[in-house]
Amino acid sequence: MFVHGIDKDLSLKLVEMRDAERIFELTDRSRDALKEWLPWLDHTKTVEDTKSFIQSGAENFALGKSLNCAIIYRGELAGIAGFNEINEAKQTAYIGYWLDTQYQGKGIMTRVAKALTDYALLERGLNKVEIRAAVGNRKSRNIPSRLGFTEEGVIRHAEWLYDHFVDHAVYGMLKSEWGSVKSQ
Repeated sequence: MFVHGIDKDLSLKLVEMRDAERIFELTDRSRDALKEWLPWLDHTKTVEDTKSFIQSGAENFALGKSLNCAIIYRGELAGIAGFNEINEAKQTAYIGYWLDTQYQGKGIMTRVAKALTDYALLERGLNKVEIRAAVGNRKSRNIPSRLGFTEEGVIRHAEWLYDHFVDHAVYGMLKSEWGSVKSQ
């Protein structure tokens, strides 16, 4: 079982099947807000859909291809974060995240993204971490900016979002840069 303590209030743990009802509850409660920027909400209509996500994530974790974690804030599951993809050939991990609306604005996701970056670069020994976010999603884009990631560019029409394409801003952090950024 993967469990990663961040601070006294916050930790990450590997998503388990027993988390399905809570994850679906958060998804459903925050559906309108999440749907503005995330493309999978129309495919997550039941707890069974959430269980399929968890099963797929467990299979990819076993293969070393991804890591889906529950964000535990003060003992409560508050959202999901992790590596949507771990590409060993490129030595790169791609962070993805979402947080229930009631937990936003507390600095949770910045601390989570920092911990995931630490884990990828320092513990896993990967060379790069990327975070991608829709250009218009300022809240999500502020996270890599706060952590000192470099904005590397924009991928045009990177994702189909229900009825339109959105461009993605790409942020990267290299292992060689992370130590100097952390000490600032």
